[in-house]
Amino acid sequence: MPTERDSRPRDHVCRGYRRRGEFVSHAQEFLAEGLAAGERVLYVAPGDEAALTGQLRADERCDEGLDSGAVQVASVDATYAMGAVVDPAGQVELYTAATSDALAAGFTGLRVAADVTSLVRTSAQVDAFARYEHLVDHYMAGHPMSAMCGYDVGELGGDVVAQLACMHPTDYDGGTRFHLHGHARGGSAAALDGDLDLESRGSWPLALERAGLRSQGGTIAIDAAGLDFVDHRSLIALADYAERHAATVVLRTKLSTPARLVELLDLPGVRVERAA
Repeated sequence: MPTERDSRPRDHVCRGYRRRGEFVSHAQEFLAEGLAAGERVLYVAPGDEAALTGQLRADERCDEGLDSGAVQVASVDATYAMGAVVDPAGQVELYTAATSDALAAGFTGLRVAADVTSLVRTSAQVDAFARYEHLVDHYMAGHPMSAMCGYDVGELGGDVVAQLACMHPTDYDGGTRFHLHGHARGGSAAALDGDLDLESRGSWPLALERAGLRSQGGTIAIDAAGLDFVDHRSLIALADYAERHAATVVLRTKLSTPARLVELLDLPGVRVERAA
């Protein structure tokens, strides 16, 4: 889990919380940083828009932005039907358009703080939203959009929040041991950070399937320069993924043990390369 640090452009942060006021406080700070950087900011949460506006007016910085039009507010309840399953690609298109609109209006980018707990209450919703989180992270890696995604750990449970947190490059109180995200280098299909160990044995295969990593010429490259540990189970899961998708996974890592394990376990679908 990362230590606290200042947000910067193109952040994509997962924020697990247990008290609603805790998330509101973090959202105020996150959005105020965007306002200071000249961004348009959007607050998305459950409740009516008047109540949500009141939450932001409690912060002087956001209050000024509401008056100037730099701050926008949207209710999850009014935007999505109860039990709705998001369309991952369609959701990315919506934020692509919103980012373009912000730039056209003279802002430096778009920053979003969203409590999306109500959109991940069923297994189908979690599958779709995890896929969306990965897709939108690829978009944010190359465009001036930042987001903080809030999940109520008490309502959803730690396991569900960890499944969503691992699709972000950064999490606070998300409970994940690794991150599979879109801020990759060298044309890789994804970036992989953290530890793949016994605690990751359930969430790692799920993350791979939900990410739907793209193959180029039969090869799926993963920028794993930030990988600190990987066990044999995780490499076997990677080989299984490669076999199902008729591809070779290239793991680019600074670790020396994965290459030895791949050879020892005879995993033909995985190739290990030294990360720059």
